[in-house]
This record gives sequence, C-alpha cells and structure tokens, in this order.
Amino acid sequence: MNYYENIVILDDTLAEADLRAAIEKIKGVMQDNGGQILKVDEWGIRKLAYELNKHKRGFYVLYNFKAPSDSIKKVEEFYKIYDPVMKHMVIKLEKKQTKALEASIQATAAAAAAPAPESVSPAPAAPAGTSAAEASPAEAAPEEKA
Repeated sequence: MNYYENIVILDDTLAEADLRAAIEKIKGVMQDNGGQILKVDEWGIRKLAYELNKHKRGFYVLYNFKAPSDSIKKVEEFYKIYDPVMKHMVIKLEKKQTKALEASIQATAAAAAAPAPESVSPAPAAPAGTSAAEASPAEAAPEEKA
C-alpha cells in the first residue's frame, strides 16, 4: 500500500452538521476502498486563491491515508459526483515524506498517551485584615540596596 495526502475543499455554506457528515462520508469512502486513515486535519474556512463556483471561501480538510493504488481512482470518481466537494487533490507521498508523517503520528500518539502534568495549587489566601505582602514576606518585592 502507498501513502497519500489528500486536500479537499468543501462548500463553506454547509451547516455544521452537514460539514461533519461530509467529512465522515469521505473517510468512509476511503476505508471502503481498502484505505486506512492515518490523520485528518481540519483547517477550517479559508479564503480561496480564486473564485470557484461563485464561492470565495471554502472549508479545507487534509487527509493522510494509506491505500492501494487502484482505490485512488474510485475516490476521485466519488469526488466528481459528491456535491459538497468543490476541489480536491491527491498526492502520493515519497519515502522521505512517509517517514516524516509516521514520526509526526507517533509523536502525537505519545503526547496523547503521556499523563497530564499535575496542576500547581494556588498559594494560601492571606488572613483577613492583612495584605498579601504582610502575609507572605517571601513574595514581597525585594528592597533595593544603597
């Protein structure tokens, strides 16, 4: 199987629910044709370089996936008939790019698996009737020496 990068520009006028459904449907088409989704990166609504179908903005989604080469044609045919897709591009990644992608996915997985650092508890409150500087002299501003 080869590694691919796929950028898709979706119609920006879609409702949030329809947008999520379109993203999931594209993932489903890739998986149904023997692909394995590695990473989905939603870039959000961005201004287009030029007007497409009377639209000046589009919702960008980047898919990184692994799939057999014959499934790419099926995915591209799906894009041609699926209305929310305004533009798409599929690029086969080279070995160097593949290694960088795998390293980035592993780093993301390691960061997600690492335990969250413990939060620092706030300093105890000063007793009533005293200022913060009187309550904890260590935190008071240092005096200048002459």
